[in-house]
Amino acid sequence: MADQYMFLIVEPDWDSDAYLEDTDRIGAEFPEFEVFERKVEELGARIVGGNALQHRKHGGAVRPGKDGRELEDAQWTDGASLEGDEVITGFYLVEAESPEVAKQLAVFVPTGGHIEWRAVFDFG
Repeated sequence: MADQYMFLIVEPDWDSDAYLEDTDRIGAEFPEFEVFERKVEELGARIVGGNALQHRKHGGAVRPGKDGRELEDAQWTDGASLEGDEVITGFYLVEAESPEVAKQLAVFVPTGGHIEWRAVFDFG
């Protein structure tokens, strides 16, 4: 049975708003995603999920309060809480037969920064 691996795309944020009206532009302007999909097939793996994340202004971060006051004492922040210019802009969930295959696939995930990949813990 194949294990699942999450590939997190970490790079400078992108202008997701520019694509809201015309999502077909993404495929035309980012052909490297199709190249990645072909590499997944070539290595005998399978993409089981994934998507782009909108610009960090469309989200935020929260630190829950202490036990019993998680909501009341929560500390909210607009935008991503990461320090620096890079954020998670998207992800893939891939089934692969081995960590070695997952490691090879990580090289081909399109990014303007770097990829963080991890095996998914199956609660089963």
